Amino acid sequence: MSDRKLIRPSMTEMMDRFPTRGTTGRRKQVPAEQTNAENFYYLKQMQSRTNMVVVLTDGTELIGWIEWYDKSCIKLNREKAPNLLVFKHSIKFMFKEEELHQRHRRRPPQKNQ
Repeated sequence: MSDRKLIRPSMTEMMDRFPTRGTTGRRKQVPAEQTNAENFYYLKQMQSRTNMVVVLTDGTELIGWIEWYDKSCIKLNREKAPNLLVFKHSIKFMFKEEELHQRHRRRPPQKNQ
């Protein structure tokens, strides 16, 4: 056997030969966990005291305006009915009450069969 010498290229030489993606050396930024769109929507509706229709997971519809909200619930003020604290996990969806009235006007007349 003869003595063999192991020749290993340096790391900088390897990087020059095989450039990696994104030669700037920066990693992609992780997307934000929250867009704050929900917070913006609640604030906008609270300031204008817009009547909202809140549909719960069981199908119950509640109508009122949002007085305040936090991470897990909203406070819904209602006319001629008790104010409610509604947990967000029990809300299926919500929309403006004026859209409810517009939806009824837009429906074409149904034919009787």
